[in-house]
Amino acid sequence: MSKRSVTEVVSATDGPAFSKVIGSGLRRAPATEDEMGEFEDAWEDEIEEDEDVVDAEGGSQEDGMDVDDTMPTIEESEQLSAAPDVFVPGFHTLAEDEVLEPDESVYLMRHSTGVDWPCLSFDVLRDNLGEERQRFPHTVWIVTGTQADVAKNNEIVVYRMSSLQKTQKSGEESDSDDDEEDDALDEDPIIEYRSIPHLGGVNRVRAQPLPSSEPLPPAAHPYHVASWAETGKVHIWDVRPLIESLETPGYSFDKARSSRPVFTIDAHGRAEGFAMDWASSGASSLRLLTGDINSKIFLTTSTVSGFNVLSQPFTSHTLSVEDIQWSPAEPTVFGSCSADRTVQIWDVRSKGRKSVAGIDPAHESDVNVISWNKGTSYLLVSGGDEGAIKVWDLRNIQKKGSASATPTPIASFNWHKGPITSLEWHPSDPSTFAASSADGIVSLWDLAVEQDDDEMNETSDTKDIPPQMLFNHHQKDVKELHWHPQIPGTVISTGADGFDVFSTIAT
Repeated sequence: MSKRSVTEVVSATDGPAFSKVIGSGLRRAPATEDEMGEFEDAWEDEIEEDEDVVDAEGGSQEDGMDVDDTMPTIEESEQLSAAPDVFVPGFHTLAEDEVLEPDESVYLMRHSTGVDWPCLSFDVLRDNLGEERQRFPHTVWIVTGTQADVAKNNEIVVYRMSSLQKTQKSGEESDSDDDEEDDALDEDPIIEYRSIPHLGGVNRVRAQPLPSSEPLPPAAHPYHVASWAETGKVHIWDVRPLIESLETPGYSFDKARSSRPVFTIDAHGRAEGFAMDWASSGASSLRLLTGDINSKIFLTTSTVSGFNVLSQPFTSHTLSVEDIQWSPAEPTVFGSCSADRTVQIWDVRSKGRKSVAGIDPAHESDVNVISWNKGTSYLLVSGGDEGAIKVWDLRNIQKKGSASATPTPIASFNWHKGPITSLEWHPSDPSTFAASSADGIVSLWDLAVEQDDDEMNETSDTKDIPPQMLFNHHQKDVKELHWHPQIPGTVISTGADGFDVFSTIAT
């Protein structure tokens, strides 16, 4: 990512993304046009008359003009254009007349879309387009909720973003013989959506997890999405008709089915919250955890007859519950984090609704987010209000009632300069995760990377960059991110101005 004066920016529509310094961190110099102007006599000699021109046969050209072998070429006499400065977050600051310009050479795909109202949270919806998709253009489905100016203007929105083409790179020679594929790169993305009213701003949205081996449910079957409202209520919606209306031309969805919640959780009273997670269980036995700012966690389950909220909450936290994650390996176990600086591990079978183990303290400040590794189930990553990211081995954590010391994280990173707002492990690579921060950066990390001192080309600007950090992408006031489970390496993030969808050469 280079720094340029605002007056030098060619297109204001490009998102302000930037890349981590890779290797030397140098970008290719912009190409210069090789145009020939009107010929001028550098020595201002008088033009000889035609009859005075001698027809020389030795070192002369056909027109009789002598060649000065020592005359430097114009290209040799000019200085090469300097490469743009690489912006390193935390080391460089932008001047008032500078903005960040993305380095498109490090992106495989990068698209941005605006929204009518900011969205604090979203989730990826599964589709029937296949797993491990590599071929462009891509299509992604997401569900989100708005933060409108007044409560009644809010909505739950299902987006379909299609025709997401590969990022064009200036001067890049295509190795494809398909002219139609090359022409398709000029096509603009297509953004379509359907929405339903939602009373109150949406703090968090989570979609019912669907098995990767199964297709999207038929249109007659529900696809549940839960929304944490600022009113203190948690609503469960069926968004399957909205998806069908976007997929099937002329389809008119049943508004009575979608415009009202399937179920509303009132157990939290008027206390709003942010923590919420569905368990990866069958469609007939759904389980949803919700945590509020009054430190209470409630479990909602489903049966054939509908949803039911357990009356007794889980109560080991002392301050606001910020995030919840079900264990990917044990169906009765979940983790939570809180403004009380702790991470707690729970088992729904335990009596008294108290945590069975925990990390106290886990961070120096509020613990905002956690993510449980699906590939290595004993790894959990947490992000704090102080900007730190910590990776924990849950085999080492304290069991309640034991006198063991507070465990030490197996990895800790203090790269971000603002509170961590979102964390998520890669869906198939157990060593890779993504993080977002209030400093406006989405960072990609790989714990498998080790520093090689013999190959490092360090400068004063790069010596403190963790070797495990693969990539930095910039987005204004970024709030949440998710990996797309069906398009390898693709990240979607939401910020003040809308959504970014991107994949990089680093993943």
